[in-house]
Amino acid sequence: MSRLADTLKSRRQKLSKLIDFSIVLESGNLKSRNFPANTYPFRASSHFLYFAGLSLPNAAIRIEGDRLTLFLDDPHPTSALWHGDSPSRDQIALEIGADAAYPLSEMSHFSSESIDHPAFVDAIIKLRLTHDESAIAEIRKAIAVTVEAHRIGMQATSNAQTEAQIRAAMESVILSHNMTCAYNSIVTVHGEVLHNEQYHHAIGQLDLVLADVGAETQSGWASDITRTWAASGKFSPTQRAIYEVVLEAHDRAIAKIRPGVEYLDIHLLACETLAEGLIDLGILRGNAADLVDRDAHALFFPHGIGHLLGLDVHDMEDLGDLAGYEKGRSRSSRFGLGYLRLDRPLQAGMVVTIEPGFYQVPALLSDLERREKYREVVNWDRLADFADVRGIRIEDDVLVTAEGSEVLSIALPTDPEQIESIVGEGS
Repeated sequence: MSRLADTLKSRRQKLSKLIDFSIVLESGNLKSRNFPANTYPFRASSHFLYFAGLSLPNAAIRIEGDRLTLFLDDPHPTSALWHGDSPSRDQIALEIGADAAYPLSEMSHFSSESIDHPAFVDAIIKLRLTHDESAIAEIRKAIAVTVEAHRIGMQATSNAQTEAQIRAAMESVILSHNMTCAYNSIVTVHGEVLHNEQYHHAIGQLDLVLADVGAETQSGWASDITRTWAASGKFSPTQRAIYEVVLEAHDRAIAKIRPGVEYLDIHLLACETLAEGLIDLGILRGNAADLVDRDAHALFFPHGIGHLLGLDVHDMEDLGDLAGYEKGRSRSSRFGLGYLRLDRPLQAGMVVTIEPGFYQVPALLSDLERREKYREVVNWDRLADFADVRGIRIEDDVLVTAEGSEVLSIALPTDPEQIESIVGEGS
């Protein structure tokens, strides 16, 4: 039996201890653009991938105990003309350790529960919250390629005229390793737009470049890393000052990670650290804890500290908050907590992101109601001195271990001088 088949069988055995019924998981279908033969690149459902291991279009698997049945049509005889030789259904079944294999039309003859069965949803969350050795090895592969991509992006900056050119340099590394992007890359001089997917802006010497780019392995496992650097190769004094505040929040948050610690507490620690730093710079006034209680920090850090990472970059969010939030908990309506994606105690085997940031979002800072609410705690005149800081985010991927944590993306520096050095290598 192959290593893949062994891994998949182990996952089925763990599932069988949590549910006492059979389940069918479908991979999904190829999607066309304009006409049927013009298809988008295919990526199977993550739940299917977890138990099947291969991204097979128009396929399904049935799990009953530790028994696996594959439903897949053999390639049409004419497909070899366009796509070359393809493995048969039986060959694929052997690779993934299936006990039986049938054409897709036979699936209707087998009884099973649907994927939205509450007991199965609970089971899949329990299984995928923590990762086995195979999954962690795949995530490490994705991260290694992503680290290389970020280094190349930094080095490409001195000769780039637009964001698109830096993006191209970064994504070419991912493609050269036969991987894909785990999500739409964010490579921008407008870091204040949190999910900026525009790449046409010119790069000025006074700009910061924020790159949130991650690779995904062929088997679907993701990475998610963000770095921010000065386009000139040297942070201005104001950019360096804010960068160091964000970095302190990042470092303190990671230092707190260990089993049993509440992820919410890590988020709040990052918020307080950011508030402390902004008080020291004269941007905020008051006590850091009080400012966080009032959500004043969220004017500059409106999102959560991070999320689960696995087969999806925001892992299992197709299940809503069922995976991210411990049973009995729900999202807060508070300005500073409403975008928190994970509210659970940490467990060994989890992989989470830590990604604090500072952003000057016009929609927030120009909102008259918020300006009035926080007029006594924000020094707007002092904030104007930091106009060259649109957005800074620093993000790493962290494995929760039995003893504490391991920063899986540690090979990519966060120290500002080291980042300046890497950027300078391209000039």
